[in-house]
Amino acid sequence: MQLELNIDHIEETEKIAKAFSETLGRGDILCLQGDLGAGKTTFTQFLCRSLGVEEYVTSPTFNIMNAYEGMVPIYHFDVYRISEPDEMYEIGFEEYLYGRGICIVEWANLVDELIPDRAIWMTILLNLEGTRDIKVEGSEPFIFKLKEHLDKIENRLERKDQTL
Repeated sequence: MQLELNIDHIEETEKIAKAFSETLGRGDILCLQGDLGAGKTTFTQFLCRSLGVEEYVTSPTFNIMNAYEGMVPIYHFDVYRISEPDEMYEIGFEEYLYGRGICIVEWANLVDELIPDRAIWMTILLNLEGTRDIKVEGSEPFIFKLKEHLDKIENRLERKDQTL
């Protein structure tokens, strides 16, 4: 099942990341794909903050994986520089995919044969106007739960605006 979203402002990225943080759980895998500069790392920064990570989140382009402690362990991979998917076995990628944390994999399409079917896929497309289109693909229960959290966040924001 899939969900399509459009974002005009960075605050909307933060809102979507918050909804993801309330939907993802231990053992989940979030695969991010999109062009350079589309917002994969920015989304990951917001997501990690929403999951209680206090340190600054950077893209692990050169060391392939950064681990963060939040409400759950978070394993952030950037596989942009991987020349062969088999290289991922050398760092124990499978152990993380089937572990007790949340895996976030930027450029996951480059190692898609290693990604389990249960993964959630997010594609971020940067439009000419600077807006972004986001497509989320995952299981039906995940998408329904994500929509539910997005609606709750939107309602909280609307109520907050009305009280100003």
